[in-house]
Parts: sequence; C-alpha cells; structure tokens
Amino acid sequence: MKPIPYTPDIEVITDDEAALTNDIVDTMAASSRCAFERHRHAIRDAHAKSNGLLKGQLTIHPDLPEELRQGVFAQPGTYDVVARLSSAPSDIHSDKIPAARGFALKIIGVDGERLSPGIEGRNQDFLMVNFPALAFGTIAKYKRMLGLLEANSHAPDTFQRLLAGTAHGAKQVLESLGGTPGATLDGLARDNHHPLGETYHTQAAIRFGNYIAKLSLHPSSASVTSLSGQPVDDVEYASMRDAVTAHFAEHGAEYTLCAQLCTDLHQMPVEDAAIAWPEALSPHRPIATLRFAPQATANPARQVYGDDVLSFNPWNGVAAHQPLGGIMRIRRAAYERSTAFRHSMNAQQRVEPAQATDIPD
Repeated sequence: MKPIPYTPDIEVITDDEAALTNDIVDTMAASSRCAFERHRHAIRDAHAKSNGLLKGQLTIHPDLPEELRQGVFAQPGTYDVVARLSSAPSDIHSDKIPAARGFALKIIGVDGERLSPGIEGRNQDFLMVNFPALAFGTIAKYKRMLGLLEANSHAPDTFQRLLAGTAHGAKQVLESLGGTPGATLDGLARDNHHPLGETYHTQAAIRFGNYIAKLSLHPSSASVTSLSGQPVDDVEYASMRDAVTAHFAEHGAEYTLCAQLCTDLHQMPVEDAAIAWPEALSPHRPIATLRFAPQATANPARQVYGDDVLSFNPWNGVAAHQPLGGIMRIRRAAYERSTAFRHSMNAQQRVEPAQATDIPD
C-alpha cells in the first residue's frame, strides 16, 4: 500500500483540547513541586530515573527508496548522538518495581526549519518507550488516567510492587477507566527485562517529511540481541543502571532505527496513540544504524549532565519531523514547563550539546 501524504488537516483539534491540556499540565506541575519537596531536587515529571547516558553515532543508510528519504534521513551520512536510558515513572523508585523503560535519542547538528525556535541548537530529539502503544492514547482518556498514574508514581514501594504484579490481569480496570482493550496496562506493569535488549517505539505518530510515520529502535548486534527478553537477576534499587554500566564497560551495542509509514488513516490513526499500527499494513523498515562503543555510562559527571543539564523534547527538532496527534500536542506544553521548572529549581542552565565532546566522559 502507498504511504499517506502528510497534510496539516490530518490532525483534529477538539473544542475542549486547550482546557484539557491546561488541566493536565497543571496536574503535572503540582506533582513536580511535590517531588521537589521530597527530594529537595527537581526531577523530570516523566522518566525521572536515569539508567545511563550514552554517546554514539547514527549512520543514515544509503540508497533508501524515496518514501524513506525524508527529513533527517534524506541524505546518507553519520551524526553524533547522545541517548538517555530511563525508567518511566515520574518519581524515583527501586528497580524491584517493574516499569516501562525509555530510550531518548538526540541527533546532534541537524539542518532544517526548526519546530521550536526558542530552543537553542540544531538537534533532533526522538523519544521512545519499550511498548508500541499507550493504554490511554487521546487527551481526554489520558486526563482520566493521569490520577491513577500519579497515585501509582508516588505510592509506597510495597503498593507499587503489588500493582505491578497484578496489573497484567486487570483489563477490567483499564476498560473501566476508558482505556483501549488490547493496549493493557503495560505502561504500569512490565517485566524487569534487560533494557538494552528491548525494542523501543515512538508510540505516537510524527511527520516524516512528505509522509507520516512511527519510529522504532531494534537491537541488532549479538551483544544486545542476546539480552532480548532476558531478566536482570537479583534486582535491587539501581539494578537497571548497574546492568547498563556493566555491559558498556566491556561491550558495545548496535541498533537499527526503523520507520513504519502510515498507509491507512482509519486503521493507523494519528489522533489515538493507543492503537498500534498493524505491521501487515506497513512493516517497520530500516533507515539508519545506531552504534555505541564501550564507555562509562554513569560516572558522576555524566550522570549529573544527563539528569540536570540535558533536556529531551519531541518538539526539539525540525519541521519535517513534527510530532502529530493530541498526545504529542500535550507534550509540547508539558515538556517545556517541566524543563523550565527543573533547570530553575536546580540552578542549572539548559544546554543543547553542539558536538559529542560536550558530553562528559
């Protein structure tokens, strides 16, 4: 099937979107203030816990077909990148509590019309999570879910372990809150698999030059494919960070970045991020290779740089990769507010790296 061309009218903004967005951002801001009082340090209001910061290179594949030669990927070449591995909750908890994992990728030195001219630098951010769809993929449904997410995030660890252990079987809870059947509560309950062996997804759609796509990142070298589906043994408070650190102390890693083009707006909607796009309609097609050499991923200087200096934002990038859909539109306001609060309260200047050497070794 041919990919659907991008046009601005594929997005549908409802009359109550602005009010819902304000309510959601206010709720998240209140949560951030509470977290600051607990820690006496400002943290991200999503993916607060870092599991490692990596420097690497992204090589765009040559001889891509026209529909994949779009935006950043229009020409073959190699870019320096920085990636932050994380755990999804908006507070910092023991790794004994299963959680979704994040992979935020920043491509350094990208040319093109900027989405957010107020953000300095020429970088492109893609934010991915290790499951392909959100349980609550519209603004209205996400607002209903936010209370449960926040309550779970700040609950005592014993309660969170109980929730994580039972959420896979709690489809009735999901459906009663208005979630999408089949999406499940994967965002709250995950197995403690090795984060380097996971496949990561943008979940929501992005503009892909002349087309529309979702991106995914797949382990491809033996060093990380061997970790897919493998549990981390003897999980303690920071075992995910320790597992990443131990791997890169001796090994590198290689991943394949893929694009899944939208070929049917009914079965592959832009406005509902809870619906995973069927691979039978459009497979994930390789567009670039991501490589990391062995390195120290969590030494003090690098960890502070990743936690307090760096920001990742799906709206930090070029117009050719504009985030699409209601969930992405919320993120524009939410990420900017979160970043401003975190940097202000920690008395840290926000910095966009201009080259790989800006990242501490």
